[in-house]
Amino acid sequence: MSEMVSLTGKTAMVTGAASGIGKATALRFAEAGADIIAVDVDGDGLQKLTREISEVRIQAKLVDLSNKSEIDRLWDEIEEAPDILVNNAGVYPFKGFTEVDEGFLDWVMKVNALSVFWMSQHMIRRREKRGGVIVNVGSIEAILPFKEDLAHYTMSKAAVIALTRSLARDYGRKFRVNVVIPGGIYTEGVKKIAKKLGIRAVGEAKEFMKRLPMGRMGDPDEVARVILFLASDMASYVNGAVIPVDGGFLST
Repeated sequence: MSEMVSLTGKTAMVTGAASGIGKATALRFAEAGADIIAVDVDGDGLQKLTREISEVRIQAKLVDLSNKSEIDRLWDEIEEAPDILVNNAGVYPFKGFTEVDEGFLDWVMKVNALSVFWMSQHMIRRREKRGGVIVNVGSIEAILPFKEDLAHYTMSKAAVIALTRSLARDYGRKFRVNVVIPGGIYTEGVKKIAKKLGIRAVGEAKEFMKRLPMGRMGDPDEVARVILFLASDMASYVNGAVIPVDGGFLST
Protein backbone atom coordinates (compact mmCIF):
# COMPACT_ATOMS: atom_id res chain seq x y z
CA MET A 1 0.00 0.00 0.00
CA SER A 2 2.79 2.43 0.87
CA GLU A 3 4.40 1.80 -2.53
CA MET A 4 1.14 2.56 -4.33
CA VAL A 5 0.76 5.96 -2.69
CA SER A 6 4.47 6.80 -2.96
CA LEU A 7 5.56 9.48 -5.42
CA THR A 8 9.28 8.86 -4.92
CA GLY A 9 11.26 9.48 -8.09
CA LYS A 10 8.52 11.66 -9.59
CA THR A 11 8.17 15.40 -10.07
CA ALA A 12 4.92 17.27 -9.52
CA MET A 13 4.08 20.76 -10.72
CA VAL A 14 1.45 22.52 -8.59
CA THR A 15 -0.05 25.89 -9.53
CA GLY A 16 -1.35 28.22 -6.85
CA ALA A 17 1.12 26.51 -4.53
CA ALA A 18 1.80 29.47 -2.24
CA SER A 19 -1.35 29.05 -0.15
CA GLY A 20 -4.57 27.17 0.45
CA ILE A 21 -5.25 23.91 -1.37
CA GLY A 22 -2.17 24.34 -3.57
CA LYS A 23 0.18 24.66 -0.62
CA ALA A 24 -1.43 21.73 1.18
CA THR A 25 -1.04 19.65 -2.00
CA ALA A 26 2.62 20.57 -2.40
CA LEU A 27 3.29 19.58 1.22
CA ARG A 28 1.49 16.24 0.84
CA PHE A 29 3.27 15.48 -2.43
CA ALA A 30 6.64 16.25 -0.82
CA GLU A 31 5.74 13.95 2.07
CA ALA A 32 5.01 11.24 -0.51
CA GLY A 33 8.48 11.74 -2.01
CA ALA A 34 7.84 13.87 -5.11
CA ASP A 35 10.10 16.71 -6.14
CA ILE A 36 8.04 19.90 -6.42
CA ILE A 37 7.75 22.66 -8.99
CA ALA A 38 5.71 25.28 -7.15
CA VAL A 39 4.03 27.90 -9.34
CA ASP A 40 2.38 31.06 -8.08
CA VAL A 41 2.18 34.81 -8.53
CA ASP A 42 2.85 35.28 -4.79
CA GLY A 43 6.61 35.43 -4.37
CA ASP A 44 6.56 35.74 -0.58
CA GLY A 45 4.25 32.75 -0.28
CA LEU A 46 6.55 30.69 -2.51
CA GLN A 47 9.55 31.56 -0.35
CA LYS A 48 7.69 30.43 2.77
CA LEU A 49 6.77 27.16 1.08
CA THR A 50 10.35 26.44 0.06
CA ARG A 51 11.41 26.88 3.68
CA GLU A 52 8.80 24.34 4.79
CA ILE A 53 9.89 21.67 2.32
CA SER A 54 13.31 20.19 2.94
CA GLU A 55 12.91 16.46 2.31
CA VAL A 56 12.73 16.79 -1.50
CA ARG A 57 13.91 19.16 -4.22
CA ILE A 58 11.66 22.17 -4.75
CA GLN A 59 11.73 24.80 -7.48
CA ALA A 60 9.76 28.01 -6.97
CA LYS A 61 8.45 29.60 -10.15
CA LEU A 62 6.95 33.09 -10.09
CA VAL A 63 4.38 33.07 -12.90
CA ASP A 64 1.33 35.15 -13.79
CA LEU A 65 -0.96 32.48 -15.20
CA SER A 66 -3.19 35.08 -16.85
CA ASN A 67 -0.31 35.69 -19.27
CA LYS A 68 0.23 32.91 -21.83
CA SER A 69 3.74 34.11 -22.61
CA GLU A 70 4.69 33.54 -18.97
CA ILE A 71 3.19 30.05 -19.10
CA ASP A 72 5.23 29.34 -22.23
CA ARG A 73 8.36 30.67 -20.56
CA LEU A 74 7.79 28.44 -17.53
CA TRP A 75 7.71 25.30 -19.68
CA ASP A 76 10.74 26.47 -21.66
CA GLU A 77 12.70 26.90 -18.42
CA ILE A 78 12.12 23.44 -16.99
CA GLU A 79 14.44 20.79 -18.38
CA GLU A 80 12.27 17.80 -17.63
CA ALA A 81 8.49 17.84 -17.83
CA PRO A 82 6.79 16.82 -14.55
CA ASP A 83 5.16 13.44 -14.10
CA ILE A 84 2.19 15.10 -12.42
CA LEU A 85 0.47 18.43 -13.06
CA VAL A 86 -2.00 19.93 -10.60
CA ASN A 87 -3.91 22.90 -12.04
CA ASN A 88 -5.10 24.48 -8.82
CA ALA A 89 -4.56 28.24 -9.24
CA GLY A 90 -7.66 30.36 -9.45
CA VAL A 91 -9.25 33.70 -8.58
CA TYR A 92 -12.56 34.10 -6.76
CA PRO A 93 -13.67 37.74 -7.15
CA PHE A 94 -17.24 38.83 -6.52
CA LYS A 95 -18.94 41.12 -9.01
CA GLY A 96 -22.56 41.56 -10.07
CA PHE A 97 -23.35 40.04 -13.47
CA THR A 98 -24.47 43.35 -14.99
CA GLU A 99 -21.30 45.07 -13.74
CA VAL A 100 -18.84 42.64 -15.34
CA ASP A 101 -16.86 44.25 -18.16
CA GLU A 102 -14.68 42.70 -20.83
CA GLY A 103 -11.39 43.22 -18.99
CA PHE A 104 -12.65 41.64 -15.78
CA LEU A 105 -14.17 38.61 -17.51
CA ASP A 106 -11.05 38.18 -19.64
CA TRP A 107 -8.85 38.11 -16.52
CA VAL A 108 -11.04 35.58 -14.67
CA MET A 109 -11.25 33.26 -17.67
CA LYS A 110 -7.51 33.48 -18.34
CA VAL A 111 -6.57 32.53 -14.78
CA ASN A 112 -9.28 30.00 -14.01
CA ALA A 113 -9.86 28.29 -17.36
CA LEU A 114 -7.40 29.21 -20.09
CA SER A 115 -4.35 28.64 -17.89
CA VAL A 116 -5.60 25.10 -17.27
CA PHE A 117 -5.91 24.64 -21.03
CA TRP A 118 -2.41 25.97 -21.80
CA MET A 119 -0.72 24.19 -18.90
CA SER A 120 -2.34 20.89 -19.86
CA GLN A 121 -1.42 21.41 -23.50
CA HIS A 122 2.25 21.87 -22.57
CA MET A 123 2.12 18.81 -20.31
CA ILE A 124 0.65 16.57 -22.99
CA ARG A 125 3.00 17.84 -25.68
CA ARG A 126 6.06 17.27 -23.53
CA ARG A 127 4.98 13.85 -22.24
CA GLU A 128 2.99 12.58 -25.19
CA LYS A 129 4.93 9.31 -25.42
CA ARG A 130 5.51 8.74 -21.69
CA GLY A 131 2.14 9.86 -20.37
CA GLY A 132 1.40 11.32 -16.97
CA VAL A 133 -1.23 12.55 -14.55
CA ILE A 134 -3.22 15.78 -14.58
CA VAL A 135 -5.44 16.78 -11.68
CA ASN A 136 -7.56 19.89 -12.09
CA VAL A 137 -9.36 21.79 -9.35
CA GLY A 138 -12.91 22.92 -10.03
CA SER A 139 -15.60 24.17 -7.65
CA ILE A 140 -19.06 23.24 -6.40
CA GLU A 141 -20.21 26.55 -7.90
CA ALA A 142 -19.79 25.02 -11.37
CA ILE A 143 -22.34 22.32 -10.54
CA LEU A 144 -24.66 23.98 -8.05
CA PRO A 145 -24.24 27.79 -7.86
CA PHE A 146 -24.81 28.99 -4.31
CA LYS A 147 -23.29 32.44 -3.88
CA GLU A 148 -24.48 35.54 -5.71
CA ASP A 149 -22.29 37.66 -7.99
CA LEU A 150 -20.15 34.75 -9.19
CA ALA A 151 -21.52 33.99 -12.68
CA HIS A 152 -18.07 34.64 -14.18
CA TYR A 153 -16.40 32.29 -11.70
CA THR A 154 -19.06 29.60 -12.17
CA MET A 155 -18.59 29.70 -15.94
CA SER A 156 -14.80 29.47 -15.66
CA LYS A 157 -14.91 26.44 -13.38
CA ALA A 158 -17.52 24.70 -15.53
CA ALA A 159 -15.01 25.02 -18.37
CA VAL A 160 -12.41 23.22 -16.24
CA ILE A 161 -14.75 20.26 -15.75
CA ALA A 162 -15.53 20.09 -19.47
CA LEU A 163 -11.86 20.28 -20.42
CA THR A 164 -10.96 17.55 -17.94
CA ARG A 165 -13.46 15.09 -19.37
CA SER A 166 -12.49 15.91 -22.93
CA LEU A 167 -8.77 15.35 -22.27
CA ALA A 168 -9.50 12.09 -20.46
CA ARG A 169 -11.39 10.95 -23.54
CA ASP A 170 -8.77 12.04 -26.06
CA TYR A 171 -5.62 11.03 -24.18
CA GLY A 172 -6.80 8.30 -21.82
CA ARG A 173 -4.37 5.71 -23.15
CA LYS A 174 -1.42 7.71 -21.82
CA PHE A 175 -2.80 10.25 -19.35
CA ARG A 176 -5.12 10.12 -16.37
CA VAL A 177 -6.99 13.41 -16.15
CA ASN A 178 -9.41 14.02 -13.28
CA VAL A 179 -11.00 16.99 -11.56
CA VAL A 180 -11.60 17.59 -7.86
CA ILE A 181 -14.61 19.70 -6.86
CA PRO A 182 -13.94 21.42 -3.53
CA GLY A 183 -16.62 23.22 -1.59
CA GLY A 184 -16.73 24.93 1.77
CA ILE A 185 -12.95 24.83 2.25
CA TYR A 186 -11.61 27.27 4.83
CA THR A 187 -8.62 28.72 2.96
CA GLU A 188 -6.81 32.03 3.45
CA GLY A 189 -8.72 33.37 0.46
CA VAL A 190 -12.06 32.50 2.01
CA LYS A 191 -11.02 34.22 5.25
CA LYS A 192 -10.13 37.42 3.35
CA ILE A 193 -13.42 37.38 1.44
CA ALA A 194 -15.41 36.87 4.65
CA LYS A 195 -13.64 39.82 6.26
CA LYS A 196 -14.31 42.02 3.23
CA LEU A 197 -18.00 41.11 2.96
CA GLY A 198 -18.65 41.58 6.67
CA ILE A 199 -22.25 41.02 7.79
CA ARG A 200 -23.24 39.68 4.37
CA ALA A 201 -20.69 36.89 4.78
CA VAL A 202 -22.18 35.94 8.14
CA GLY A 203 -25.64 35.47 6.61
CA GLU A 204 -24.34 33.48 3.66
CA ALA A 205 -22.24 31.30 5.96
CA LYS A 206 -25.31 30.43 8.04
CA GLU A 207 -27.26 29.45 4.94
CA PHE A 208 -24.35 27.39 3.65
CA MET A 209 -23.92 25.54 6.94
CA LYS A 210 -27.63 24.69 7.04
CA ARG A 211 -27.19 22.80 3.76
CA LEU A 212 -23.93 21.13 4.72
CA PRO A 213 -24.50 17.54 5.94
CA MET A 214 -21.17 17.35 7.79
CA GLY A 215 -21.89 20.62 9.58
CA ARG A 216 -18.38 22.05 9.31
CA MET A 217 -16.02 23.69 6.85
CA GLY A 218 -13.27 21.63 5.26
CA ASP A 219 -9.53 22.01 5.63
CA PRO A 220 -7.29 22.49 2.55
CA ASP A 221 -5.42 19.32 3.50
CA GLU A 222 -8.63 17.31 3.15
CA VAL A 223 -8.67 18.27 -0.53
CA ALA A 224 -4.93 17.74 -0.87
CA ARG A 225 -5.28 14.13 0.30
CA VAL A 226 -7.78 13.41 -2.47
CA ILE A 227 -5.46 15.04 -5.01
CA LEU A 228 -2.62 12.85 -3.71
CA PHE A 229 -4.81 9.78 -4.19
CA LEU A 230 -5.59 10.78 -7.79
CA ALA A 231 -1.92 11.44 -8.52
CA SER A 232 -0.78 8.10 -7.13
CA ASP A 233 -1.06 4.53 -8.36
CA MET A 234 -3.94 4.09 -5.93
CA ALA A 235 -6.07 5.71 -8.66
CA SER A 236 -4.61 3.74 -11.56
CA TYR A 237 -8.05 3.11 -13.13
CA VAL A 238 -9.61 6.49 -12.38
CA ASN A 239 -9.89 8.73 -15.43
CA GLY A 240 -12.25 11.54 -16.39
CA ALA A 241 -13.74 11.53 -12.90
CA VAL A 242 -15.42 14.51 -11.25
CA ILE A 243 -14.86 14.05 -7.51
CA PRO A 244 -16.55 16.36 -4.98
CA VAL A 245 -14.73 17.13 -1.74
CA ASP A 246 -17.47 19.24 -0.20
CA GLY A 247 -18.72 17.71 3.05
CA GLY A 248 -21.77 16.41 1.19
CA PHE A 249 -23.01 19.81 -0.02
CA LEU A 250 -23.84 18.65 -3.55
CA SER A 251 -25.90 15.76 -2.18
CA THR A 252 -28.41 18.24 -0.73
